[in-house]
Amino acid sequence: MKATDLMVKCLENEGVRYIFGIPGEENIDLVHSLAASEQIEFVTVRHEQGAAFMADVYGRLTGKAGVCLATLGPGATNLLTGIGDANLDHAPVVAITGQAGLERMHKESHQYIDIVAMFEPVTKWSI
Repeated sequence: MKATDLMVKCLENEGVRYIFGIPGEENIDLVHSLAASEQIEFVTVRHEQGAAFMADVYGRLTGKAGVCLATLGPGATNLLTGIGDANLDHAPVVAITGQAGLERMHKESHQYIDIVAMFEPVTKWSI
């Protein structure tokens, strides 16, 4: 069993029905594991900000956690406005992003950003 298969099982156990997002290189294993799920539907969006707002509205309407998915770097930054809105509205939302390896942290990599630090001011918990 792959780690992403286990992650999907955990999301299923929490009652997740939809994940809104954009597939990318860093999250493709999770997207493949989601394809095997009979409970969770992956809803592809055109922009990550739309995914965050969809998860926000889903959380507000149902009281269950809305889940959004993005790739690393700019994909993750695009979630920020919707996640901040969800936090201000006290909507239950989980955001999952890809991330570059730590070996790229201090190099000139246009895709690396400290996503955890970026999300800390607008979330209850960021890891």
